[in-house]
Amino acid sequence: MRIFGVRAEQIMIMEQPAEPPPNSAYGRIPDYNSPSRSPAPPQDRRPAPGQRVINDKFPTSQSQGGSFGVVECPSPTLALSNCLIVHPGDFPQGLHVVLNNKFPLTTKHDNTGKLLPGQIGVSSSQRQWMSLSLMGDQVSISPLKIHPADIYLAALDLEVGFWKRGLEIAEQFSPEEMVNTFIRAFNGLIFSIDQPLVFEFHGQNLKAIVKSLGILELSAGQRKGAAPPPARSMNMGVVMDKTDVNFFKAPDSKIKIKSSSKRAPANAIIAPNFKFEDMGIGGLDSEFGTIFRRAFASRVFPPGLVEKLGIQHVKGILLFGPPGTGKTLMARQIGKMLNAREPKIVNGPEILNKYVGASEENIRKLFAEAEQEYKAKGDESGLHIIIFDELDAICKQRGSGAGGGTGVGDSVVNQLLSKMDGVDQLNNILLIGMTNRLDMIDEALLRPGRLEVHMEISLPDEHGRLQILNIHTAKMRSNNIMDGSVNLPELAALTKNFSGAEIAGLVKSATSFAFNRHVKVGTMAGISDDVDQLRINREDFLHALDEVQPAFGVSEEELTTVIQNGIYHFSSDIERILHDSRLLVEQVKSSTRTRRVSLLLYGPPGSGKTALAATIAKESGFPFIKLISAETMVGFSDSQQVSAINKVFADSYKSPLSVIVLDNIERLLGKVEFIPRRSVDLNFFNKGTVGSASTDSTKGRLFYRRLKETLIPWVQERRLLIIATTSIRATFDDFQLSDVFEAEIYVPPVVSLSSVDFVFKAVQLFDSDSDRINAIRKLQEAGFGDDDNSRKKVQLGIKKLLSIIEMARQEPEEITHRLIMAFIGLGM
Repeated sequence: MRIFGVRAEQIMIMEQPAEPPPNSAYGRIPDYNSPSRSPAPPQDRRPAPGQRVINDKFPTSQSQGGSFGVVECPSPTLALSNCLIVHPGDFPQGLHVVLNNKFPLTTKHDNTGKLLPGQIGVSSSQRQWMSLSLMGDQVSISPLKIHPADIYLAALDLEVGFWKRGLEIAEQFSPEEMVNTFIRAFNGLIFSIDQPLVFEFHGQNLKAIVKSLGILELSAGQRKGAAPPPARSMNMGVVMDKTDVNFFKAPDSKIKIKSSSKRAPANAIIAPNFKFEDMGIGGLDSEFGTIFRRAFASRVFPPGLVEKLGIQHVKGILLFGPPGTGKTLMARQIGKMLNAREPKIVNGPEILNKYVGASEENIRKLFAEAEQEYKAKGDESGLHIIIFDELDAICKQRGSGAGGGTGVGDSVVNQLLSKMDGVDQLNNILLIGMTNRLDMIDEALLRPGRLEVHMEISLPDEHGRLQILNIHTAKMRSNNIMDGSVNLPELAALTKNFSGAEIAGLVKSATSFAFNRHVKVGTMAGISDDVDQLRINREDFLHALDEVQPAFGVSEEELTTVIQNGIYHFSSDIERILHDSRLLVEQVKSSTRTRRVSLLLYGPPGSGKTALAATIAKESGFPFIKLISAETMVGFSDSQQVSAINKVFADSYKSPLSVIVLDNIERLLGKVEFIPRRSVDLNFFNKGTVGSASTDSTKGRLFYRRLKETLIPWVQERRLLIIATTSIRATFDDFQLSDVFEAEIYVPPVVSLSSVDFVFKAVQLFDSDSDRINAIRKLQEAGFGDDDNSRKKVQLGIKKLLSIIEMARQEPEEITHRLIMAFIGLGM
């Protein structure tokens, strides 16, 4: 029986004690040149009379190795065996030995009879590898101290080329056939990293270099000898019939190897030891999965299979999204993830140059190295990654005037397009672009074949925020600096719409509050003695939440300002309005058919429309809430107004749930009606200017139409609630905007003394109920009432009523009188 070229009865020679001595990756090799272990002279190497012989070929004493002379390999056939050629009386055939304590080889008997005992035949490639000469060199040889079953090769990577330099033939070699030939020829032989091999294939002598290898992991029960060193520390192994052999073309060779349809390329694009958790990025798991599927899957599968599909690798990825969400970090980590050249990272503005043609030259330089390697190696070329940060700075829409009117911007875009998908196409590049403004990128750059994978890096969800918090607080927790009161899941829930950068800022802010507790009283830089007790607790993070606000969050100050007086339920209509509005909020949250809902609150001036809209928005709990009002756009031109509104809607798209409040929408449009039969168009944003109806109405219609176009198409995948308020409902009919809003709710004014009484009681205007009742009676005596017989109807907005109440408070002794006079002064 033979095991990988070694007879079973010979294995006993290779078996060693369970624990090989230290000092060598192969086990300690005895010094056979020492006086105590000196071998017999070459002429005395034959069996002595009566000496026990193994396999009837050589004595046990000589099978332990010694010093041998180097001679030329006896025949070309033996040289192609890549074995150490030995005299049959010196070593058994198929024994794994080590030369000069460094070079492992497998023995093979000389079948020509040219070798003398004490001589070894070494091929020219082996002599070059081991730095040996034929001028009387001697080498020490000792049997390998590890059982071959413990170092079987799971994988072997070989760099192959023609033995004859400069040779070029038309034939393309099949990698599967090369592997089968190699396994049949060298099954059972030992190989090591950087070892040269020479073998014949299809009538050509090929030279290969061992570039890397992987040891097959065996259980303790499967191992034959002592436990070998860890596989990662081994640089040699034995080929078996299941070894995964990979051939790839040597850089200086013109050999042609077909793309394999079964084996992955040897220069795999994904680093074998890569782990996603090592990237230090949280909240982007699904994005990474999509990018891998779209951009890298074709580079992982066997190239022959990809060639059969007739597809090309993806050449470009565009990462877009809000600032601070991790686009740049993700691009850098993709470069680390890939087994490719060091990425070239370029900031967009760095490309531009004031000299004619210099900007285009900078683009060409980025691709020069990839072009040169692709011409030399073709598909065997490594992957070249170019990362463009702030891509919108150099790749704006052509014809937009980018580049200061000189046309440089257009030329840069043209140059980039030609390099990515021009006449001489490169298949070894990957361009990763990043931008906050996808709408500004030239459309030609976004089509398939160029930056075809568009990945939105959006704001992280709660699970993603927890991952990011874990990353930024990892050292605090490992060093026991974080207090036990800090609950990271709680913080993840409180940081709605925080980007990754803002979460990092939150952690820094919390740290600053912890630092502040350990500053000496009365000093600015003195550190207290208990600084070693510094801990970051929950209160520090809560203070930081007040200090660090998300860019795409809630306009807390604006909402607080408009609802500072609260909502007074002076009528059942108010409760009905809130109830119906909550239903619309739930519809936006959960409906699969209406992701965007628009609501119009209309009523007389001062009826509380803005306060109701802000209350509905705040109670929704949506992470993005913005209030747009005319007051925030004083001094804006028409185009600036539209841009400001567009930006708010664009920002809302970046949040999963959003509310936008358009307060007094008619003032945003510049149209105000004063009295019946008379209307003028005011340019509210340039106060004091009154233009002709014909001119300003045209401008108002244009603005109104653009606003309508903004409201209708926005937000296809996100969920958005739009709440608008107006005091002039008829304006919408004038501009044919009745179909903009799905729901319209009328907000009534205060129309009864009972409602007035409710408000008096809610604001605690009077010290006693009797005073309040007396005030209502006085109003009735003054002619105010609820029925048709009353001389004066109560008809005022809640905002005006609260203003009257506050004015009456200023003279406590005359509250009732002041109220009556105020009511009469309104002319009701």
